[in-house]
Amino acid sequence: MPTSNSSFERQKLLEKLSNDEGIYSELFMEAIDGIILWEDGGNIVHANESACRIFETSYNEITKCKIEDFVVDKDKKYKEILNVLYKRGAIRDEILFFMPNGQSKILEFTMKLQSYTGFHMGIFRNVSERNQMEQELRKSELKFRRVFEGTLEGIILWDNEGVVQDVNPSGEKILGASREELIGKSLKHMMARFSGNLDEMREIITQITMNGSYEGRIQLQGKGNENKLFEYLVNYNLFSEFTISTFKDITDKVEMEERLRKSDTLNVLGQLAAGIAHEVRNPMTAVKGFIQLLENSLKKESDHDMYFNIISTELARIDSIINEFLFLAKPQAVRYMENDIINIMRETVKLLNAQALLNNIQFRTYYEYGLPKMMCEGNQLKKVFINIIKNAIEVMPDGGYITITIKRLEDQTVRISIQDEGGGIPQDKLEKLGQPFYTTKERGNGLGLMVSYKIVDEHNGAVQVESSEGVGTTFHIILPMNN
Repeated sequence: MPTSNSSFERQKLLEKLSNDEGIYSELFMEAIDGIILWEDGGNIVHANESACRIFETSYNEITKCKIEDFVVDKDKKYKEILNVLYKRGAIRDEILFFMPNGQSKILEFTMKLQSYTGFHMGIFRNVSERNQMEQELRKSELKFRRVFEGTLEGIILWDNEGVVQDVNPSGEKILGASREELIGKSLKHMMARFSGNLDEMREIITQITMNGSYEGRIQLQGKGNENKLFEYLVNYNLFSEFTISTFKDITDKVEMEERLRKSDTLNVLGQLAAGIAHEVRNPMTAVKGFIQLLENSLKKESDHDMYFNIISTELARIDSIINEFLFLAKPQAVRYMENDIINIMRETVKLLNAQALLNNIQFRTYYEYGLPKMMCEGNQLKKVFINIIKNAIEVMPDGGYITITIKRLEDQTVRISIQDEGGGIPQDKLEKLGQPFYTTKERGNGLGLMVSYKIVDEHNGAVQVESSEGVGTTFHIILPMNN
């Protein structure tokens, strides 16, 4: 190992490199990485062309310097590097170097003591661009992570095998499941967990792979086993072979849109009802009066009695339709009072029992006793029960049973279920129930059910319908116990 920076020792080094021409040309002078040889004390004794380019200086200038002359900060890290180097004899690291032309570069280096003919060797590579790219990538990843975790929409990342790789906090909240429960699970497993349609999922994946992206709506079973409607957007292989899916719960939004649509319909009906009340009722009153005069002027044994009865019945039907229009159109003077919901149902059943017996129909009732009284408008709820039970009677021409159940639910609501044994309602028609002029009966206008839906809505309740063709239909009326 040399003890000084003598020209004699440097000459010996150059002579050895010159004598070994193959190594000199191939490994040293033509190396892409910068190579520097230095002696004890840090004085540089030799450098290849790449080293001169990296350090932005000439061969004559660089051999007059020490490596530490190019180090920007001789801080704690620099001292640790020297300690490791002289303790282990070799080190690999990177620090910031300052060039004679004013540039600063991050250089990755490997240093080894007594590496060549007793001199120490360092191999240098400029990694400033790589370091900058890594910093930008980290910043980009940080931005993505902040957006990923902060967005109000749910986000799921899954790979080409359909396995969930990540889910954001909003996604956990919307689905009611933690990251630990979802990450590593397949989409098929997720769909099964949330009671989704597997065939629908396969079709979605097919569309995604064909088109690169896909958006739509899907129904899943959320927390509390409630059916939720989700709107989603999927971008296939968006980055790093991951597919990103964003989704949000639009159940409340769709319900609100439906309420607004029905509200608009009611407004139109209100205007129509006002016209009907004025334009129809006045002439109808005159017609009724003249019919009565005409009927009284003829003998009761006249053959025209049947015609008078038909005319009177149809006029009464017209008057009933007008009343239903006016109920929908005008705000009702509602007085909410404490009422026993079971007594209201008993009075309704008693009122309709005769009509049921004429049609060979019997009532089966199952009431949960001990229910507290509810704040409601008893007469309006009775109108709802009458409408639904009369519909049940009309769809059972061959007789049977109408089953009425009143039960308290866990969420402080009461469910009134009215089940018939009629022919059932096709699934594509269930969603239209409650719309004006839509009915499944031959003689009907659909206003009865619409009135019933409106009354239940005003009581902050909901109507749910279940039906199976050939089996029957069940109307569930859900009402809050404390309105």
